[in-house]
Amino acid sequence: MNEASNILQIPNDLSPVASFLFSGLGGEINLNNDDEVALAIRSVLFLYLIILGLAIVTYKLGFAKKLPVLKSAVIYVVLAAGCTILTVPLGLSLPIAEGLFVSSLVLGIYRVRLHNERKGRKTEAS
Repeated sequence: MNEASNILQIPNDLSPVASFLFSGLGGEINLNNDDEVALAIRSVLFLYLIILGLAIVTYKLGFAKKLPVLKSAVIYVVLAAGCTILTVPLGLSLPIAEGLFVSSLVLGIYRVRLHNERKGRKTEAS
């Protein structure tokens, strides 16, 4: 095997979160260096966990309904599989984590305002 095939170039168009996670690698990964490979795998795993966590928060704030435990488990397994698909081919170049953060923030603000409005209606009715 020649030396050039053991070098993996990191794309220049990484999303801001992926760029931060991959910042310790420079512009390329030497596949013969175990430390660089471990850092790359750890960066992808952290990106996956960030996307999964934000997807769960977004789901809970905007779309979750009271379901039986088994149905909820199925939904979270499918959500985890979908986040895998989002992370590996798309999460490095598209700002998926950033979009999920913004949607979680918007849905959180909506839920707080809705809670305050309902609380205000209860005090007016009393």
